[in-house]
Amino acid sequence: MYAQNGAAFMSDEDLLNTVLADLKRTVREYTTAATESNCPTVRRAFNDLTLDTLRLQGELYTKMSQMNMYTTPGKALRQDIDKQIQTAHQTQQKCQQFVQQKTGAAGTNVHYGNVPQHQPNVQSSYYM
Repeated sequence: MYAQNGAAFMSDEDLLNTVLADLKRTVREYTTAATESNCPTVRRAFNDLTLDTLRLQGELYTKMSQMNMYTTPGKALRQDIDKQIQTAHQTQQKCQQFVQQKTGAAGTNVHYGNVPQHQPNVQSSYYM
């Protein structure tokens, strides 16, 4: 994009970072809309939009990374990731127990996620 005098309006890196940030924000908005949607058709539409936007964001990030416009974060320690996963599982269990207590259901009408538990794709590596 060029200004009237022919000079670049902003650098390609700044422009792409702006687009990348907007794609991240859009994913959050679509996710919120899908979560709050009552109609299955609308929910599915927002889920599809979320996945498409995530794909675009990933492609843009990859291109920017290849062009050295976006530095990747440092590697995470495996023990830190395992701790986060353990904490998430504990929170999930507490939430399920809470729902069961409040609804009086011991397993009936309780919705469990339809996504299988994530298995690490890295064996006993110290870093991810």
